Amino acid sequence: MKKAIVLLLALSCVGISLQAEEGMWLLDQLQRLDLAKKGFDITAAEIYTPDKPSLVNCLVLGFGGTSEIVSPNGLVLTNHHVAFGAVQRASTKGVDLITNGFLANDLSEEIEAPGYSAEVFQYMKDVTDQFTRFHRIRDLVKRHKAIRRHQQRMKEDIEKGHGDLTARIASMYEGGKYYLFVHKRYDDVRVVYVPPQAIGNYGGDVDNWMWPRHTGDFSFMRIYSAPDGSGRKYHKDNIPLKTGNWIRLSRSHLKEGDQTFILGYPGSTTRYRTSHAVDENLNHNYPDRIKLFQEVITLLESFEKDSLIAKMKVAGMIKGLNNVMKNYQGKIADMKRIDFLARKRQQEKELAAFINKDQKRQARYGNILDRIGALYAQKAETRDYEDAFMLSRMLGGTLLGLGTQVYNLAEERAKPEKERNPSFSEKEIERSVSRLHFMLMSYYEPSDKALLTLALEKAAALPRGNRIRGLESVLDKGKEGINAFVEQAYKETRLKDVEFVKSLFARGMTAAKLKALNDPFINLAADLYPESEALRIRNEKFNAEISQLRKQYIEVLADWKGGMLYPDANRTLRFTYGKVAGYKARDAVYYKPFTTLAGVIEKHTGKAPFDAPDTLQALYQARDFGRWQDPVLGNVPVAFIHGCDITGGNSGSPVLNARGEMIGIAFDGNWEAMNGDWQYDNEKQRTISVDIRYVLFVTEKIGKAAHILKELGF
Repeated sequence: MKKAIVLLLALSCVGISLQAEEGMWLLDQLQRLDLAKKGFDITAAEIYTPDKPSLVNCLVLGFGGTSEIVSPNGLVLTNHHVAFGAVQRASTKGVDLITNGFLANDLSEEIEAPGYSAEVFQYMKDVTDQFTRFHRIRDLVKRHKAIRRHQQRMKEDIEKGHGDLTARIASMYEGGKYYLFVHKRYDDVRVVYVPPQAIGNYGGDVDNWMWPRHTGDFSFMRIYSAPDGSGRKYHKDNIPLKTGNWIRLSRSHLKEGDQTFILGYPGSTTRYRTSHAVDENLNHNYPDRIKLFQEVITLLESFEKDSLIAKMKVAGMIKGLNNVMKNYQGKIADMKRIDFLARKRQQEKELAAFINKDQKRQARYGNILDRIGALYAQKAETRDYEDAFMLSRMLGGTLLGLGTQVYNLAEERAKPEKERNPSFSEKEIERSVSRLHFMLMSYYEPSDKALLTLALEKAAALPRGNRIRGLESVLDKGKEGINAFVEQAYKETRLKDVEFVKSLFARGMTAAKLKALNDPFINLAADLYPESEALRIRNEKFNAEISQLRKQYIEVLADWKGGMLYPDANRTLRFTYGKVAGYKARDAVYYKPFTTLAGVIEKHTGKAPFDAPDTLQALYQARDFGRWQDPVLGNVPVAFIHGCDITGGNSGSPVLNARGEMIGIAFDGNWEAMNGDWQYDNEKQRTISVDIRYVLFVTEKIGKAAHILKELGF
């Protein structure tokens, strides 16, 4: 207990010593950031006050990124690439909304965003005191499971009787603290305006992660509620969400040196990991995934020529894989550029010297790095097998995924309650069932077959003594046998029928009943289940042990470095700030902080991804910039860079000025600082955001959507 209290003090109660613009801060840390001294007019209390409507209550979690409410009628701004899944699914019916974009001229024309839900932030609370008793459990696996089970119970207790509330208890500092986050969920989200792809994704994968950038990465959507304000599924009687709390858009011009801040939901960072984790990712995980993703992308692209519908169905997966692949490529390049692994090892030598200076510290932390290294070495012994097994699950296609989901669920239900996965929830199962038809909207059988075939071929390439036993009946027949199995499986399965699949989730559906159906994908899932369980148990043990060691590592880091530490990103609401500023990219190259419409035209080639629409070119030639022209730049600003600290999940986050007015939408990081998930670089790391003036310019001049500008107050 004393050790836990010491850790909480180290994480919460000392002065700030980090670089000025580094940090993904929790909301209850805002008061200690002294915003007034940093040039803010808005106060910490205006951004977040518990039990009182404030700026954070305009934030929306969902769509794979972050969004924000910008009108009293539930109008939402987010990125084009965050809304991409909605228009991709809507386009599978044969109308290409990706290329052409979409505009609803009034509420009656707004279309459903298939599979999208919006979770509007309500409140957060430090609940660490409810978890301190679990430190008495000496067995780390039992402790880990007990904590997860308690998290699930707390979640269910809060959600009980509130059909539209979602709760999450998030661990910070590897279990050093715990926070409750509550959101209100709306399952009716509709598309309002999505610009053409030649604006919303201008530059495509070529420009992805790069500056200077000229992408109009934005879309408008709308949240709908039941007439009483509660959240419910798409319904003809639903109305636009009525709210007295929304983010106002700035009417001022932005300039270099202006202070900015971002509120959003960053996904995952690894700032407090050791050299062992760096080595594992730099030399194994990242290069292996890059090679695999390139192979899968090439495979999926071969189906784009089949038809417009085929192209729409594979578009989302191609876009996602390309994004992650380039991210990994950038991480490797940046790590090698600064010799990050050597830096980490040197830092750990210095930390070890600090530990050894004090007898008590030495007794508690003396072998911490060696113990972490031993766990990674142990995990490396089964790396190839685990990668192949996860590949069969991750890229085995939609139908194998469904078969695995229903079979594993039946096995989990059959266990005594105390032995079940602590995250098991009948409510989440019901939610998954309600979303099944969205999953099958992107199902394209030829590409699905090809993915499963690739996964099986990868598994067959494993050494004989390291093969996946559950696949042996298929793999032993060689390449021809694999092809024959795939063809027969897709011919015989009933998992393409949504209503049939829904029936398999029923509580009375046992593993034995599922096997009796003799569905090839369910049979394959049953064959894989014993190894899946063994792998789960092994990873459960690793996660429990490594989490405890990482918590101690963070504890001694806080002692060594001093200062208030922000926790690693974990998809919870954070605050980050930084000024509009350029940066030195490399020797003799300095990047200015703004791009303009002139740069869009300079890049135009007439071919994707640099195919600026004729209407946009005509506006530029006529210098028809209207009220959106910057007086200093003499042009329409497109994007800007600033020193905020973000990562994946922040896409779509509102960028606000010192007064709390929206000046842009965050959508990317920069290539020269791709190692940002591991270490913040104050000199080079920048957030790339689309300028709100370009959003409004395109909406008015290209979209001809005067009604949207009117709703925004212009």
